[in-house]
Amino acid sequence: MARMLAFIVMLIPALMAGAGIKFMRDTLFGKLISPFPWIWLQFVIGIIFFLLGLGFFAGFLLHRDRKNGKVAPKFQKGSK
Repeated sequence: MARMLAFIVMLIPALMAGAGIKFMRDTLFGKLISPFPWIWLQFVIGIIFFLLGLGFFAGFLLHRDRKNGKVAPKFQKGSK
């Protein structure tokens, strides 16, 4: 059950990043999607979705690797 919950928690940011890529791609091809009134807003929301999704995923991996002691000394918590 815990693995299924972890999978769902990681699936949401992945879908969000995928939607961000789709919004940016549609902007580059000039296709406006209905909830957005302007094409530039669609691109900005796409960048935000992509960065939030990717940032969550990267933070999760860094946290997991720190917990297991698999990161370089530069990335250890509390090192300067």
